[in-house]
Amino acid sequence: MTMMNFRRPFVLLPAVSVLALAGCQPRESAAESAAPASAPAPAAMTASVANLPALPVLGPAPDWTLNDLDGKSVSSADFKGKIVVVDFWATWCPPCREEIPGYIELQNKYGADGLVIIGVSLDRGGPAKVIDFAKKFGINYPLVMGDGAVVDAFGDISAIPTTFLIDRDGNIRDRKVGAEETSVYEQRIRAVLQ
Repeated sequence: MTMMNFRRPFVLLPAVSVLALAGCQPRESAAESAAPASAPAPAAMTASVANLPALPVLGPAPDWTLNDLDGKSVSSADFKGKIVVVDFWATWCPPCREEIPGYIELQNKYGADGLVIIGVSLDRGGPAKVIDFAKKFGINYPLVMGDGAVVDAFGDISAIPTTFLIDRDGNIRDRKVGAEETSVYEQRIRAVLQ
């Protein structure tokens, strides 16, 4: 074995460690990997809104102001009175990318009811790459460029995607880490919309 071949696993180890720390790891449960995020919703989704469990209030959502992909200022105050999903993601993160078709679907389905999905990109290369990505995937909800201040304001975001569900009164009602089937997450959105 040459020295080069011997060292190759040690070169790959830091790359794997970086992905693990970033949170773009395989999902934890078999149920999550059974169907993609954009799979059609099961019959359970048609259940009465009255049967949905109430979500606890986890605390007030922080105020934030970030720039959208055109450099215009966007603020949490712009969405007062709406149900807001704040999704911390990046273009290079496979689980983040998996959820996007589902978020597009949810924005189409519940936008008229007051749902707004906000994608907070944590890409370091600036908005150009995110703009190309958004066009390619047909993203229909606002995208903003995240920074350290917004990450600190929301708390422990040690992996992406990390997503917060905020009610009309500005309270965080759910925090999820990792990708999840659209039909599962939709139930929590519906519980807050009721």
